[in-house]
Amino acid sequence: MSILKRAREKKLLDIRNHNIRDFAEDKWGRVDDRPFGGGPGMVMMVGPCVRAIRNVRREGSHVIHLSPQGKKLTAAKARALAAHTHLILLCGHYEGIDERVIEAEVDEEISIGDYVLTNGCAAAIVLVDALCRFLPGVLGHDEAANADSFEEGIFEGPQYTRPIEFENRVVPPILRGGNHQEIKKWRHGQALRKTESVRPELLKK
Repeated sequence: MSILKRAREKKLLDIRNHNIRDFAEDKWGRVDDRPFGGGPGMVMMVGPCVRAIRNVRREGSHVIHLSPQGKKLTAAKARALAAHTHLILLCGHYEGIDERVIEAEVDEEISIGDYVLTNGCAAAIVLVDALCRFLPGVLGHDEAANADSFEEGIFEGPQYTRPIEFENRVVPPILRGGNHQEIKKWRHGQALRKTESVRPELLKK
């Protein structure tokens, strides 16, 4: 059973899907139209989007538009979002959404990376998975989220489990010695080396 499924069953997390087509202005459920000024593709219409958001908005709601133009999602941002009691995630499709939706209803735009997806649904899943780790009780061991990669600005150290040896690759003896202070120091050193090798810019922050 997945962590998210257990969290939902324990009512630590409540996720609901809302179809913007239910708020269309015609009987065909049309929610997109050609862009003013020309250009390829279709743009999601302002009316259905705004009505959908207002239908689910309540006091304390925080509306997020998943967009490659948004601020990049980080562990710190995920932790901050987990403190909100009610999030509304707006997932764009086609060539994007009418800018007036953002002006009228969106509190912030968030990107999961410097690339473009076919729609915002996959980005919403990433966002939910990232922030739910910071909800009390979701991981079972709340300290696990604090030890994850990026929480200290660097990657997490390498992890091992049984067996001790596999194809001549052996678990480092220090991890089997029981000296937790030395283990912590070793893991931190390994994390620094990994970060310096793969993402050196993180060490400059």
